[in-house]
Parts: sequence; structure tokens; C-alpha cells
Amino acid sequence: MTDIKNSDAPINTTTIDKNLIDKPTDNIYEAISIISKRANQINNDIKKELLEKLDEFATYNDSLEEIFENKEQIEVSKFYEKLPKPHALAIQEWLESKIYYRNTKDEELES
Repeated sequence: MTDIKNSDAPINTTTIDKNLIDKPTDNIYEAISIISKRANQINNDIKKELLEKLDEFATYNDSLEEIFENKEQIEVSKFYEKLPKPHALAIQEWLESKIYYRNTKDEELES
């Protein structure tokens, strides 16, 4: 997994030149498809990591009256909320040519 904590991806919404996005594939739809698949991968990685960290703080009580506020758990949650969103991370990786992709249609034509 890429180091999302040290990424240059923007936290806020930014405008990106369409020509930069579709430059590697010459097809904006193909580029967006690749980016969205990478964003899903990043999202799954972040979710897995977050759930593992939050599971450390889990308390298993039978009583609903015993609800504890866990400051460490809140801090972990706030940290993950402040990270760049998965789509922003995927776009940043795409612009930095860190995403490997191949066109299987081209491979089929060569065979």
C-alpha cells in the first residue's frame, strides 16, 4: 500500500486538467476507469487498516448502559477523517505515473 500519510494528494476538491488525466491512455473514460479501480483498492486498504486499529479498542459488554468514550479511538477516527480521500490519492498516483495498467484488448489483437 502506498504511504497515504505522506501523500501530496489534496484534501480539498481541486480542478485537474482533463488533458493530464487522459494523456497516458488517450481515452478519458479508460483513464477514469483505471483511477476508479485504484481508488476502490485504496479505500479497501484504508478501511481494513482502520478496522484493525479500532478493533484494538473494542470492548465487548453485554450491557447497553455501559458505553465508554475512548479518547484513543476518537483520535484514530479523526486522523483517518483528515486523510485525503481515496479518489484524490488515486488521481495523485495516476498523475505521478505510479499506477501500472495494461490494455488487454491490445494483447488480444497481438495474439
